[in-house]
Amino acid sequence: MYDPSMRVLTVLELLQAHEEVSGAELARRLEVSPRTVQRYVARLQDLGIPVEGRRGVGGAYRLKAGFRLPPLMFTPEEALAAALGLRTLRHLGLHALAPAAEAASAKLSRSLPHDLRADMLALESSVQFDTGPWVAPTDAHLLAALLRAVRDACTVTFTYAAPEAPETRRDADVYRVVHLEGRWYAVAHCHLRGARRSFRLDRMSALTVQERQFTPPEHFDAAAYLRSTLRAPKPTYEISVWLDCPPDDLRGRVSTWGTEVRPDGRGTRLTTTREGLSSFAAFLLGLDCDFRVDSPPELRAEFARLAERCAVTLHAVRHEGHAGATFRSS
Repeated sequence: MYDPSMRVLTVLELLQAHEEVSGAELARRLEVSPRTVQRYVARLQDLGIPVEGRRGVGGAYRLKAGFRLPPLMFTPEEALAAALGLRTLRHLGLHALAPAAEAASAKLSRSLPHDLRADMLALESSVQFDTGPWVAPTDAHLLAALLRAVRDACTVTFTYAAPEAPETRRDADVYRVVHLEGRWYAVAHCHLRGARRSFRLDRMSALTVQERQFTPPEHFDAAAYLRSTLRAPKPTYEISVWLDCPPDDLRGRVSTWGTEVRPDGRGTRLTTTREGLSSFAAFLLGLDCDFRVDSPPELRAEFARLAERCAVTLHAVRHEGHAGATFRSS
């Protein structure tokens, strides 16, 4: 429930957002009587805000032509939302907007009352964001142009560089732009393929917006479409291994990125998460120390598979000689 001061400010916000607002509409939105709306308008006029209009029943109100207050009247929640939003741009892959975000943050800080400014500074010094390794940098200017094309329903032309494929020049009708798991995607109808496709923005370049317009589909859920078409994620394994050597002996040999290494008895406990187990099994063998796999069972099975491969390779070396041995991957 608003207090009276907040209701007065809400009247001002509505007047700035609309060319003219009727007294009945203000009363409905604020859940007060038309007479109370008249008192709120009078209060704004007492504060020097040039509100014009009729005060009678059925009257309408508007701000004097050309008058605009800068949008710097924030509640604590609004200030927090703005500050957090500016801080998270880097974590959406929009590194190019970092200078603009810093400038906007400085302007916001200068415009706030002392208490709100102190809260904002506390947020900046106390909150730490950790950018995930899968966040893809995205061209902010390309994103802005693409958003304008979506707004105006205009076809775009761009160069697309998919991995392990030659660059192609595409025309596409972009329905929506989606941020999903650290990457920006354009969900569109591709003229070249004659079907719906999704394009990663970090693989797009030389984008131009055409004058030709299209009619986007109604009630299209681009995020649901994108999730349904992306490759299913690989299974993730929680790994716990005991190594028969002290942690100091592993320094420089084990990366601490996403891995915990701690003393455990006379040895070391290594815990981490991996999508694939083959390379991690080879990594453990390369440490040249005894170890015990406590979990997952799939990692133990991976060593059994490697043992079979080694046995086959050893047999080939013994019977064909080193020069003639053939090493085959499974």
